[in-house]
Amino acid sequence: MSAISSNDVIGRSDEAHGHAKPQPYWSPYAAGIGLGLVLLLAFVIMGRGLGASGAFTSLVATGVHAIAPEHTASNPYYQEYLGDGSRHPLKDWLVFEVLGVFVGGFLSGILAGRVKTTVEKGQHISTAKRLTFAFSGGILMGIGAKLARGCTSGQALTGGALLSVGSWTFMMCVFGGAYALAYFMRRQWL
Repeated sequence: MSAISSNDVIGRSDEAHGHAKPQPYWSPYAAGIGLGLVLLLAFVIMGRGLGASGAFTSLVATGVHAIAPEHTASNPYYQEYLGDGSRHPLKDWLVFEVLGVFVGGFLSGILAGRVKTTVEKGQHISTAKRLTFAFSGGILMGIGAKLARGCTSGQALTGGALLSVGSWTFMMCVFGGAYALAYFMRRQWL
């Protein structure tokens, strides 16, 4: 007779209540190769690489234009995203790409049995503080993406694949900044 581990009991309990045991994560090497192939296909089929921040800028430009059309008409930054009016800004490739990322990620989570409402955090941080850090980091990343003229997918993946010096510099700064801050944030995860 073999011993039953707590993982076996939890797994059986989840299955008994209609919850499937989550599938294992992909190998990071297989996922990296898959992402590289998606980037290659984006260049071949769409004629441009991947990115996400442009989709959010198109959304903001459309919203501001709906509220204050005079302001957007006189602002060259918004005009870059709104265009000449012959095509709606939300029909841009990046908008559909980001929608596909959300839908694909959700479907992947459902198929892998990983969709649940939870906040990932360490023992020494409250949920409110964890969410505050997450939203603050997201806001800083959004500001940084506009200052860097692209987000990590646009700069690192697309720009890096094109051997852009600015994109490689951006990624070295991202990793350098992450390593520098990791020491101060480590207690939040331990």
